[in-house]
Amino acid sequence: MPEITLPIRTERLILRRFEAADLDAFHAYHSLPETARFLPGEAKSYTKCMESVGKYANFVFEKENDWVCLAIEAKESPGLLGEVVLKWLPGRGQGEVGWTLAPAARGKGYGAEAADAVLKLGFEELGMHRIEAKLDALNTASAALCQRLGMRLEARLVDKWHYKGQWATEVFYAILEDEWRARPR
Repeated sequence: MPEITLPIRTERLILRRFEAADLDAFHAYHSLPETARFLPGEAKSYTKCMESVGKYANFVFEKENDWVCLAIEAKESPGLLGEVVLKWLPGRGQGEVGWTLAPAARGKGYGAEAADAVLKLGFEELGMHRIEAKLDALNTASAALCQRLGMRLEARLVDKWHYKGQWATEVFYAILEDEWRARPR
């Protein structure tokens, strides 16, 4: 796998490594139950956020099961808006994308812009063949984002996992490299 060149710049965003200065902003939205609702685990404590930011700042992307978590920042207004993730899945050319945004950054297209940049990274720079997103079926905002990215619904696994006191249906969206290149821009 080639090296990942950072930062990644889009029309409105900068995707970069996490820094220690991101900790308070990261904790501000990861400590909220509404943010944790569709993420594994409960809302994060300050200590857990410190661990996460440290891990994200020092990622290594060299082999299957490695992943990169990039801070999302607006070009015109520095400060953490959220994060976007690309995981290298087992199997030739397989990846998974994900995102989490601070409440103030939601609904502005930042998630789609950041995720599209990570799809570009996966397909154009890292040579991936297929990238998927796994969601709780109740996460309709992320499902709509997947559709905007040109991803198709591939599977719906009813009551696939039990978390946060209830059964959850998991949906899989995916896009192939040739589908990504063929989509209207």
